[in-house]
Amino acid sequence: MSIAITGGYVVPVDGEPIDGGTVLVDDGVIVAVGAQADVDVPDDAEIVDAAGTWVLPGFVEAHGHVGVYEEGDGWAGVDVNEMTDPNGARLRALDGINPADEGFRDALAGGVTTVVVKPGSGNPIGGQTVAVKSWGRTADDMLVRQPVSVKSALGENPKRIYGDKDKLPSTRLGVAAVIRDAFTKAQDYREAREWAIREGKPFERDTTSEILVRVLEGELPWCQHSHRADDIATAIRLSEEFGYKLIVNHGTEGHLIADLLAEKDIPVIIGPLIVGRSKVEVRNRALRNPGILARAGVEIALTTDHPVVPIDFLVHQATFAVKEGLDSDTALRSITVNPARIMSLDDRVGALKPGLDADIVLWSGDPLDVMSRAVRVFVNGRPVYHFDETTNRGVTASPYHEDQH
Repeated sequence: MSIAITGGYVVPVDGEPIDGGTVLVDDGVIVAVGAQADVDVPDDAEIVDAAGTWVLPGFVEAHGHVGVYEEGDGWAGVDVNEMTDPNGARLRALDGINPADEGFRDALAGGVTTVVVKPGSGNPIGGQTVAVKSWGRTADDMLVRQPVSVKSALGENPKRIYGDKDKLPSTRLGVAAVIRDAFTKAQDYREAREWAIREGKPFERDTTSEILVRVLEGELPWCQHSHRADDIATAIRLSEEFGYKLIVNHGTEGHLIADLLAEKDIPVIIGPLIVGRSKVEVRNRALRNPGILARAGVEIALTTDHPVVPIDFLVHQATFAVKEGLDSDTALRSITVNPARIMSLDDRVGALKPGLDADIVLWSGDPLDVMSRAVRVFVNGRPVYHFDETTNRGVTASPYHEDQH
């Protein structure tokens, strides 16, 4: 069935805004975006009157732990770090996601319709990340792509975790060595596998090395948790040594070497921004840092690192960054098209344009205005959330009952 969202101020992000525009959806996919007179709406289409609202693509959270780090459930709901093996490349965030996590409902309330869920930063190599929608019965129903990247960590977290166990790695040297050893082993594994294939010999598969070979071959990017400038430099050093695609995650001190990151075309998923300076390595956290990176030519995306900052505050981080010097257009792109492109999801999400998933959010006003709120949310063309003004609360459709909207 077709849905036509009409009469709103349509902000495609990847194109010019359209006052009184129309977004036409068919079978969960956007098929047309334009002025009302330019979009041919079928007679049987369901009409959604968006007059008085801003119509935007759903936001994309490029680095979160929704579903694997449930709030308020203690150890029973925490599946973010398998801190028993420094090399967890074979681990999949997908296997730990609980769609019933309250964080997914918060995401919808904040206009976030896609989340790249990542393992935590307790291990030098944490595991495989996955992109999911913010609504569904099972993680498989919500799936956009798996895996999206491999998560790795430098800095304080892994050295603290394993140092407390009197195990390698207990220093930054050791953390880098674990990563280097893992990639060296993966290189040897690839050689042995190719030899076995050529010779027609049996070969014992290693799921840890298999995923790292995919990183070496450029199929999957390397999402590197790194805060301090020296850790970011180590991340660059390792990526150039092994030739993989690097994405800096957090990048708290990335602004100190912004020219280097821009020169090497390394994107930064920066944040969380509205938190205290809880560790030595985040003492230079500041809301002006995204603007410094962007002005230097670095492609940025913003992250809440949910639940460190609640995921529905993603747009507020963008607003506060604008207050401290980030261009407003870049701020909006940093939670839509930029994270989608950085994580290679831009063929599915991140903008309002034909061919992309119909993840659409109607806002009461400019989303960068802290007084605006998401009033209706569509995921894959399905209405899944609305704000009820009579009760002054959001209502999320149950994914378990087909008759609830």
